[in-house]
Amino acid sequence: MAASDVRQRLLRGLVIPAHPLALNRNRKLDERRQRALTRYYLAAGAGGVAVGVHTTQFAIRNVGLLGPVLSLAAEETRGHDVVRIAGIAGATAQAVKEARLANGLGYHAGLVSLGGALRKATTNQLLDHVRAIAEIIPVFGFYLQPAVGGRVLDEAFWRRFVTIRNVVAIKVAPFDRYRTQDVVRAVAASGRADEIALYTGNDDHIILDLLAPGPPRFAGGLLGHWAFWTRNAVRYHAQCRREGPSRALLRLADDVTRANGAVFDAANDFAGCIPGIHEILRRQGLLAGRWTLDEREELSPGQLEAINRVRRTMPHLNDDDFVARNLDRWLR
Repeated sequence: MAASDVRQRLLRGLVIPAHPLALNRNRKLDERRQRALTRYYLAAGAGGVAVGVHTTQFAIRNVGLLGPVLSLAAEETRGHDVVRIAGIAGATAQAVKEARLANGLGYHAGLVSLGGALRKATTNQLLDHVRAIAEIIPVFGFYLQPAVGGRVLDEAFWRRFVTIRNVVAIKVAPFDRYRTQDVVRAVAASGRADEIALYTGNDDHIILDLLAPGPPRFAGGLLGHWAFWTRNAVRYHAQCRREGPSRALLRLADDVTRANGAVFDAANDFAGCIPGIHEILRRQGLLAGRWTLDEREELSPGQLEAINRVRRTMPHLNDDDFVARNLDRWLR
């Protein structure tokens, strides 16, 4: 896929799940289920996949799994008309190495994390970091909320960020309306709204972001919340793009936010976010368990009950029947 085609596809709007990591009970990569997850996203109609990102667990870099999980997703999506996005993290030397790896595997853009090792970097250092990556692979900016490892980045930062020519999109995920608007205003003021796509990463505000009038509008989402129940996410994304605000979508927006609160463990500052995602996928048979790389990471007290309540009271959100019909084929 040519760079111009990638940019145009992102601008038209895609559903991009943030890909989880499938582990066995020994906390080793479960390749069969890792492939099955990718097949699920393709069958559900996702327009892209993001691998090596927060939902995949940043710690994959510490156990030698970044290359393998990027490779598996690249293999499964080869021949499909989807945008492949690789998570890129760490200080500049590491990030450049990851960008080269992703580019070599055929990824179309890099989702650049500016937290972690860069949390104390100056604005100039951050922008130099992004420029170094942009020389290797198109950049998908990432405003990650501080609660899960990001940092506050003001409108002045984003006004400078959007001048980098190889920036193709920005995932806006501060979980904060004021900070979200900082990015929207920066893109609007840049004169590049027809070149830089806005993607919501605000899992607590998905549908309302998609319905916001702009300009510029949010074209789609790159979301951990879209790592599960993806088939329905594709449907409501299309409905938002087609219809605009309606009573039905506004009611659905509230349901999706309530569901996200349970699965992402908002009550405990997102401590159980990844186990919550894994629990949904485990129930559907896509994952064998909730295991993460960190054996201390589990559902928070009360989180399982909250998930059960969402599933009981809002069955219209899940895609269990779709998964059940296709699971054996994806696990082949």
